[in-house]
Amino acid sequence: MICSLCPRRCGALRDAEKGEGYCKMGDTVRIARAAPHMWEEPCISGTRGSGTIFFSGCVLGCVFCQNSVISHDLLGADKTPEELADIFRRLEEQKVHNISFVTGTHFIPQIIKALGIYRPSLPIVWNCSGYETTQAVDALAGYVDIWLPDFKFASQSVAEKYCGAPDYPEVAKAALLRMRQHAPTDSFDGDIMTGGVIVRHLVLPHNTRNSIECLWWLAENMPDTLVSIMSQYFPAGRADEFPELTRRITRREYDKVMDCAEMLGIDGFMQELSSAKKEYVPQFSDKI
Repeated sequence: MICSLCPRRCGALRDAEKGEGYCKMGDTVRIARAAPHMWEEPCISGTRGSGTIFFSGCVLGCVFCQNSVISHDLLGADKTPEELADIFRRLEEQKVHNISFVTGTHFIPQIIKALGIYRPSLPIVWNCSGYETTQAVDALAGYVDIWLPDFKFASQSVAEKYCGAPDYPEVAKAALLRMRQHAPTDSFDGDIMTGGVIVRHLVLPHNTRNSIECLWWLAENMPDTLVSIMSQYFPAGRADEFPELTRRITRREYDKVMDCAEMLGIDGFMQELSSAKKEYVPQFSDKI
């Protein structure tokens, strides 16, 4: 197929065995992990974990990606939609709270096909970079219960510098608003989320202005949406090519962002600075 799944609309011929286009993936799903994951927000992981499926390749490609071994280096195992459906069953049997798709944008048709083969009786979580077309969000709306997007950049120049996508702010804002439109209210079963939207934002060193711009936009445009402000950044991927990204964030930087969130009345989640550890990155494999 000539691909237009993501905002880059690169027109790659994704039917080739060798992936073309920005994501470097062909038309066969590749995953690098499928297992209960305990390190999401408390209402997602709960006590039994989120049944998380990590897809290889990425439509955004941030230079600092902590999962660069799969997003950039493409580690993983190829799976048919039937095999992917079997993975849904296996995770469901492990009594996880939900099934979460991580960076699956470039495999949306195959994921939808797999869900047509077997739809788990669990909430479906779409965990993404926020770099989605509104058409993609609409296509997923009949399958996704919980939207878990990032809102990484409010600044065009920062988005261009770190992921070569100056249109990220405009695209992500439209996608987030469409997600909220499809899930206008949040629902919970006790402490576990069953439907709704949580927006994540990763604080980067030397970039508190970008973070504050993101929070202002969320407060003004999505005021009732939970926001997860993350401190887990550590230098990874190609971060060493950018001097300002070669360290973790400081307490002063994180407090500055959190003070802004409090002033704006934003509700949600925060991480401890101790979360910025490589040990928390999942173990990925090509043997799934």
